[in-house]
Amino acid sequence: MTNAKPFRILVVEDERDILEMVTYNLRREGFRVQEATSGEAAMRYLATDDNVDLVLLDLMLPGASGFEVCQLLRQDPKTARVPIIMLTARGDETDVVRGLELGADDYVTKPFSPRVLIARVAAVLRRRAAQAPGPDEPLRVGELFLHPGRHEVTVAGEPVRLTQTEFRTLHVLMTRVGWVCTRAQIVEALHDGFTDVTERSVDVQIVGLRRKLGAAGAIIETVRGVGYRIVDPGDAAEAPAGA
Repeated sequence: MTNAKPFRILVVEDERDILEMVTYNLRREGFRVQEATSGEAAMRYLATDDNVDLVLLDLMLPGASGFEVCQLLRQDPKTARVPIIMLTARGDETDVVRGLELGADDYVTKPFSPRVLIARVAAVLRRRAAQAPGPDEPLRVGELFLHPGRHEVTVAGEPVRLTQTEFRTLHVLMTRVGWVCTRAQIVEALHDGFTDVTERSVDVQIVGLRRKLGAAGAIIETVRGVGYRIVDPGDAAEAPAGA
């Protein structure tokens, strides 16, 4: 990966072997890398440098945990929009959900391959660089098209009839393509006017959406124990979920 202007990445990891592996592979791809081995060190660095483009954040850190660092970054206006990718032990689904709800953009489970890590970093940076869609802006992913203002969904030009809740669920996912949405986040987004929506009913909505969207429904990916995300067909081969 070649960057005209190298992205700057802060890697926060206390395990020396992992830190060295991550740093080496990021630098080999042309990124500029700063290292921190504790949450406190990461916060000190970010307090003096506001040009970091992405933070790779281990959740299990000495002192201030990755959760605390994530929360502090999201509360500070200077770092509120800096992308965060969590590094977490395989199988810690509760930790993944908590990190995403605190504002992390994505996660990579240990052990991970350098290729998957680089793909995730590149995908998050690419999505964050794109303009965030407005509430009424039409959205397209592959052959799936959604027009909020017209309450219209089509697949390959063919109209798809959705309930209002299914439509809003799909809209939530399509405004965050590639990012994981937890069930709780979807419920929160739907709550206005949909007081009967629960985390369990979100699963039911997803089943209905996949059935009605046909083959296009395959882009709605289940992230086991966490929630759902829409995978752009162009990104799907880059980084399998949970790899």
